[in-house]
Amino acid sequence: MNSFDFLNFVSTRSSVRDYSETEVSDEEISVIIKCASEAPSAGNRESWDVIIVTDPGLKEDLSDAAFQQQHLISAPVLLVVCANYVRSMSQYGERGILYAIEDASIACTYMMLAAHSMGLQTCWTGAFDDEAVPEILSLPQHARPVAILALGRGVVSGERPERMPVNEHIHEDVW
Repeated sequence: MNSFDFLNFVSTRSSVRDYSETEVSDEEISVIIKCASEAPSAGNRESWDVIIVTDPGLKEDLSDAAFQQQHLISAPVLLVVCANYVRSMSQYGERGILYAIEDASIACTYMMLAAHSMGLQTCWTGAFDDEAVPEILSLPQHARPVAILALGRGVVSGERPERMPVNEHIHEDVW
């Protein structure tokens, strides 16, 4: 794949909030998570974990915790990506908290791109109650949810939101 093919690939990915009831196979989920395990991480600590949620009751609870975002109920699978502080803090101390959040974010991005390459759609959901989600999923104290990734065969609108011109993101040498 050349750089133009890759740019076209990433520019055709979009967040989808309308899903069919068609299941996502265990094999598809496995490939997506395997791709995430190839993501770069601070000190190669891979300070992230994922909870695969398919239980309708848990999906409804997570939707409630995410301020009633309905796509979390309609998506066949939710991948709750968590920062695992213990893995990174064991090497980096307090700074490891930031590294774990970064590791989880990068892993989640790889999951989104892997799903897109398989013809699946995703929606990164970051708006949720920081106390409710760990309780719903019985997370240990050293794990922090970073994103709830809705995953499925979505209905793609074909319209992409307008993006900022790239040059508005660029600063040379100093801000």
